[in-house]
Amino acid sequence: MKTSLLAIAATAALAAPALAQTDLPADADLRSAALEWFEPIPDTPQIPAGNVLTPERVDLGAMLFFDPRMSRSGVFSCQSCHNVGLGGVDGLTTSIGHGWQQGPRNSPTMLNAIFNIAQFWDGRAPDLAAQAKGPVQAGVEMNNTPENLIGTLNSMPGYVDAFKAAFPDEDAPVSFDNFARAIEAFEATLITPDSAFDRFLKGDDAAMTDQEKRGLAAFMDTGCTACHAGRNVGGQDYYPFGVIERPGGSVLPEGDRGRFAVTQTADDEYVFRAAPLRNVALTAPYFHSGAVWDLHEAVSIMSSSQLGTELAEPQVDEIVAFLGSLTGKQPQIVHPILPVRNAETPQPQPMVQ
Repeated sequence: MKTSLLAIAATAALAAPALAQTDLPADADLRSAALEWFEPIPDTPQIPAGNVLTPERVDLGAMLFFDPRMSRSGVFSCQSCHNVGLGGVDGLTTSIGHGWQQGPRNSPTMLNAIFNIAQFWDGRAPDLAAQAKGPVQAGVEMNNTPENLIGTLNSMPGYVDAFKAAFPDEDAPVSFDNFARAIEAFEATLITPDSAFDRFLKGDDAAMTDQEKRGLAAFMDTGCTACHAGRNVGGQDYYPFGVIERPGGSVLPEGDRGRFAVTQTADDEYVFRAAPLRNVALTAPYFHSGAVWDLHEAVSIMSSSQLGTELAEPQVDEIVAFLGSLTGKQPQIVHPILPVRNAETPQPQPMVQ
């Protein structure tokens, strides 16, 4: 996979400088080419492996997702860093967690995360359930423990009943595994179908503007699809950040060696899961460092660092316009009413570092 990326980068470098404006192919030809790389977001959720999407399980997952009492301080919930109303992110360079500590990486969106090959920038969680367990236990995030979490849930009859309804065949339904599976079920429903791009892929020639179509053509012609393809326009594999030229400064901060921390393999130094680009116009700032706030700048950095080509300004504008066409129908989530605490519920702990 990395070898093919280098070959594409070398080809793109030989082709530079780029044309000032991308030729506009016929709609049928452009669609045919795009369908070799992309799929539309489905209208219904994808069921996670080993899980089910019953209304009771999804509703329980929504309660857990929005409940700050899942953190030791009672301040932070999943929603804190993955705001459903902000494209699934928090709009910060890197997220703030327990003790007002700043995390090391930008929070990725959980919208359409069900379609990713794995979760987190380094892919250390194979699925959404495994991901849900991480922030709860991270000292820089929610700073909780499974034991304290389960004690909190068992102390509230509303949660005990909700777990029984969501996991009716289990003798002990309130568990850390089921906590994660319920959140996974809820997050699996957070998909964004019916973008202009999806409508175009399905046959609607008028769904995208000419500029967006030129951007799609440029996105494919310049080799962006080497890393950003599939249903989620990325998120499907791992690639080195900086094939041609490693970005410096805050874009690729010193000390973050990417997937190497997971695999301890030298080839995985500075390798990250390709960012899924669905709804990317909503999710600034960009990159795992969150160092770039402007999508136009992010596209320019990627063209030079990953592909070795300097795009002309009109082509950057075209690709940015295409990326805007990836914004789909946003989930309309009603904040759930949460179970009431009682005298046995563990009290929030001060955020003392």
